[in-house]
Amino acid sequence: MDSQVKEIQARVESEGAFVQDVFEQVGRAVVGQRTMVEGLMLGLLTGGHVLLEGVPGLAKTLTVRSLAASLGADFQRIQFTPDLLPADLLGTLIFDQRTGEFTPKKGPIFSHIILADEINRAPAKVQSALLEAMQELQVTLGETTYPLEEPFLVLATQNPIEQEGTYPLPEAQVDRFMLKVLVGYPDRAEERAILDRIVEEDPPRLEAVLSREALLSARELVRLIYVDDKIKEYILDLVRASRDPQDFGLSLAGLINYGASPRASIYLTRAAKAHAFLRGRGFVTPEDVKAVGPAVLRHRIAISYEAEAEDLTSEDIVRSLFDHIEVP
Repeated sequence: MDSQVKEIQARVESEGAFVQDVFEQVGRAVVGQRTMVEGLMLGLLTGGHVLLEGVPGLAKTLTVRSLAASLGADFQRIQFTPDLLPADLLGTLIFDQRTGEFTPKKGPIFSHIILADEINRAPAKVQSALLEAMQELQVTLGETTYPLEEPFLVLATQNPIEQEGTYPLPEAQVDRFMLKVLVGYPDRAEERAILDRIVEEDPPRLEAVLSREALLSARELVRLIYVDDKIKEYILDLVRASRDPQDFGLSLAGLINYGASPRASIYLTRAAKAHAFLRGRGFVTPEDVKAVGPAVLRHRIAISYEAEAEDLTSEDIVRSLFDHIEVP
């Protein structure tokens, strides 16, 4: 096993050189927001969709657009609105009078990177149409199903403060997002850099530093990164403690309506592998699990009214899990 880990480590060091190049390219357009950029990179390296939550004006759209440019990937931004129709997303069938047949007109979903801006503003039919694409990597128009080309990634934004005219995402769809990344305000120095850059400089032209083939190869390498059995047991303990906290000595009775599903265990493992890759390692450590844990778990734990009455959030519950579960 040691020789296998050493071989993976060598490959990560040689094939993961592009990571710094991508961060540098995105950094030319976006000041700070390292957590958001890393979250998007974790999604790219695992094929997991990412939900970005933050108030307007925090460069969410700019960051996603810059990341797509650094990859040379097809990019589409879709502004979700209450009058959006599934056909506006997926496409439709158009009748050709010359041939007497229906021909497909594919929608913007047929791209590599989709930015679903303000995703919670679209009604249920649009959400369900997007759900098939996210989960099955395919789109059905009429009687024909069309596969979506890899890499395919949905990066969605959500405004946490304005709820008028919004449709809360169904739990089944929220669970399809591998990560929920909270986007915060920049610090004073970063905001000054933003001010200077916007006022004094023209927008930079970003270069593609990672090909589609190289990204797919990196995904295969991420799958091979070694996870020790003790790390797997640690991940299982974290997830199962969110369902049955009393079994792990946690005093959270009545605060959790339901805990994380087995999908959380899978995504925690995949995200931890990708985080190790970003750090140039061919093996996962407990610190990798801790680093990605909140983003994987925060939207998968439903708190009760009792928890809300005590001003507790799912973030507080996740913090309790990591504070209490013993690290291997």
